[in-house]
Amino acid sequence: MGSVLAASSPSPPPPAPGVAAVPGLTVPPGFAMPPVSSVVSPSEASAGRQQEAENPLPNPGAFDECHRKCKEIMPLQMEGVRLVVNKGLSNHFQVNHTLLLSTMGDSSYRFGTTYVGSKQMGPAEFFPVMVGDMDNSGSLNAQIIHQVSSRVRSKVAFQTQQNKVVNWQGDAEVRGEDFTATVTLGNPDVLAGSGVVVAHYLQSITPALALGGELVYHRRPGEEGSVTSLVGRYSGSNFIATLMLGSAGAHASYYHKASEQLQVGVEFEASSRMQDSSVTFGYQIDVPKANLQFKGSLDSNWIVGATVEKKLLPLPLSLVLCTFLNHNKNKFQCGFGVTIG
Repeated sequence: MGSVLAASSPSPPPPAPGVAAVPGLTVPPGFAMPPVSSVVSPSEASAGRQQEAENPLPNPGAFDECHRKCKEIMPLQMEGVRLVVNKGLSNHFQVNHTLLLSTMGDSSYRFGTTYVGSKQMGPAEFFPVMVGDMDNSGSLNAQIIHQVSSRVRSKVAFQTQQNKVVNWQGDAEVRGEDFTATVTLGNPDVLAGSGVVVAHYLQSITPALALGGELVYHRRPGEEGSVTSLVGRYSGSNFIATLMLGSAGAHASYYHKASEQLQVGVEFEASSRMQDSSVTFGYQIDVPKANLQFKGSLDSNWIVGATVEKKLLPLPLSLVLCTFLNHNKNKFQCGFGVTIG
């Protein structure tokens, strides 16, 4: 519910490459970042230690990232053949080409661009960030992320279908010493009196415990309503447990890092509106010496999924094989991907 676009738009395309410091964006191999100095002066180090002593509670991070670690180890469905070519044109600009060939009749081509500014806000944080991609039908997905100040970050995202804007949203995030507050406005229409407002707040109670809430208000002609949720997250040295309860249902996840090679997670989702619930178990195995990564999942609907990724170093090339089997519907999906650059 935290993302208005995700709730009201069709399944998004593979995420465009971007900046590692921005949630949801990654830096592909070969994309150089502006140089960063690793030298910290004694006065800056002393000031940091003094600040930690005055306020020992850490910032809890963004509300939308509460279940992120558990979701990251789950395999993603892919059907058909996908070819991705990334090309870095400079330290600040990159383009990518994505070709998807599907047996379901949804073959497409996407051209994407990524621009990273020179404003440095941290060891690996550069702003503004502009990411966008357009498919062969002219539909566009784009977002602009900018660090307005040391504590305020803003984002604008929009989606079009051919020449019509179907979704757009803007949000502002404020990060304090021990809290994060976000307000998102989606698809506002003053003349029709419609739109969606989402408010998030996450507060660190102890270094390990964070509590917060979510309020979603929507309005359109003849209808309006709101949904509230409460969330709690407890983090240990190698695990994260999160529980979200609200009038729309419940969402719980548990992530555990068993070793440097093995990560496991369990996710539970229940919807009061759909009168449905599901449990998913997932794992991720990394084999650094072989440059291999395995991901697998099994849910209560008897859907089994797995992905295998192989990096062919020192070549800038990686291969991905994905399979999903739905035992209840006797449906099998298989995908193969190649990423260059």
